[in-house]
Amino acid sequence: MDQESNSGVDLQQIRLRIREKQRSYASYDLSPAQNDLLRAFFDLAQEFDSNEDFYRVCVVALSEFLGLHSRLYFFDKEQEKLILVCESRRGLLTPPVVAPDHVRLAFKSYESEHSLLVPIHCKPSSDRHDEETQPVKLQVMGVIEVYPLEKISRADRFFLRKYTNRIGYNLHNRLIAHENVRHLHFINNLVMDIEHNVITPNMYFKHLFNQLKASIEDVDGLERLVLGCNTVQGVPSVNCDLVLSKVSALHRSLLGNHRELLEHHANYSLFLESLLRRDHFAQGRFVLHPRKCSIDREIVSPQLEHYLSRFAARGIVVEKPEDMQEEELFLRVDVGLLSQVYANLFSNAVKYTGKITNRNGEPRKAMTYGRELLADYFGPGKAAVKFNVFTTGEHLSEVEAKTVFVDGVRGERGKSRPGKGHGLAFIKQVVEIHGGVAGYEATEEGNNFYFILPLSDPSLLLS
Repeated sequence: MDQESNSGVDLQQIRLRIREKQRSYASYDLSPAQNDLLRAFFDLAQEFDSNEDFYRVCVVALSEFLGLHSRLYFFDKEQEKLILVCESRRGLLTPPVVAPDHVRLAFKSYESEHSLLVPIHCKPSSDRHDEETQPVKLQVMGVIEVYPLEKISRADRFFLRKYTNRIGYNLHNRLIAHENVRHLHFINNLVMDIEHNVITPNMYFKHLFNQLKASIEDVDGLERLVLGCNTVQGVPSVNCDLVLSKVSALHRSLLGNHRELLEHHANYSLFLESLLRRDHFAQGRFVLHPRKCSIDREIVSPQLEHYLSRFAARGIVVEKPEDMQEEELFLRVDVGLLSQVYANLFSNAVKYTGKITNRNGEPRKAMTYGRELLADYFGPGKAAVKFNVFTTGEHLSEVEAKTVFVDGVRGERGKSRPGKGHGLAFIKQVVEIHGGVAGYEATEEGNNFYFILPLSDPSLLLS
C-alpha cells in the first residue's frame, strides 16, 4: 500500500501536466489538416537527423498541409543578425543570407505588408525571474514568415503560434544534442592531438636525459682522474691540462643539455597550453587566442631549431630562405597552434625526406621552407601569404595526394614508420580556423606542403 502511495506521489506532477494538456488540446479546436501537420512534423523531426533537413520539414509542412508559403529565419550570434536559412519556394539557402529590414526579433507576432511573422521562442528557462530580465535575442531564436497574408485566417494565426513553439522546443533539444556530439568529437580529436603533438614527441626527453646521464658518468670518471692526480707525487703538468680540458668540455656539454631541456620544456608547455585551454572544452572546438607576432622569429625559427639536430643526424641539408630573415612578416595568429603546424611539417620532413639526383646530376637531400605573397588570392583586394615546407624525395601517388590531409590516412612509405596519420589533419584544421587553406603539390625534385593565410593588412609586412 505504501509503495502504491509513493508511486502516486511520484507521478502526480506529470499526471497534472498531462491533464492540463488534455484540456488545452480540447480547447484548441484544430482542423484535421492542422492536426495532420503536427503529427507529420513530429514524425519527420524524429526521422531526419540533420538540422538542414529539419529546416526543410518546417517550411514544407506548411505549404503541403495548409497551402501557406514560409521563410525560416534564425538569429546568428556571431553576426548579431537574423539570417534566412530556408524557404518553401527555394529550399535551403547555402550560404544563408541576411534577413530583410522588415524581419526583426520580437516577443509577439507582427505583420508586414504581405506576411505574418511569428517568433520562434527558445525553450523556457526554469527560472522565470531570469526570463523577465533577459533581452529578446536570448529568449527568441528566430522568426517564421508566413505568406500570403490574406490567406491566413484567425484560426491559422493561433495554430502558427503553437507550431512555432514546437519548432523552438524541438530545435532547442536538437542544438543541445548536436553540441554534445560536437564536444565528444572534439575531445576524441583532442586526445589524438595531445598524443601526436605532445606525448609522442616528448619521448625526446628520454634522449636528452640519456645525454645528461652520459655527462654525469663523465663527471664520475673525471673525479677518479683528479683523485689519481692528488695521490701521485710529481704528476706531470700535461695530466693537469688534460683534466682542465675535460672539465671545460664537460661544462659545455652540461650547459648544452640544460639549455636544450629548457627549450624542449618551453616548447611543449606552449603546445599543452594551446591544446588544453578551457575555452576549447567549453565550446567543443578550437578557440583561437590570436596576437600579432613575427612568423619567422616567434614560430618558424624556434620549431626549426628544435629539429636541426635530427635533420643533421639523417644527412638532410636545411636550406633557409633569405627573404624570411631580411623581411619580417607580422600576422595575427594563435602562436601555440601555428607552432604545432610547423612542428608537424618539420617532423614529417625528418621522416620522409629522400635523396634525389637533381637536373645537374648532383645528389641532393634537402628540406627548405619559405613564404610567398599572393595578391587577391581570397578575392579582389584580399591578399594572402603562402607558407611552405619542401622536401626532396619521391612524389606521393595520385591517390595519396588526394587523401593526405584525411585523419588516419597514411601513405605507403609512412606505414613502415611510427605514426597515426593525424598530423596533416591537425594542420588542415588549425589552418582552416585561421581562415586559410592547406594543400600539397608535387614539384620537380620532391614534395611541397603549404598553407595559405589571409593577409588582412599589407602593412604588416615590414622590411
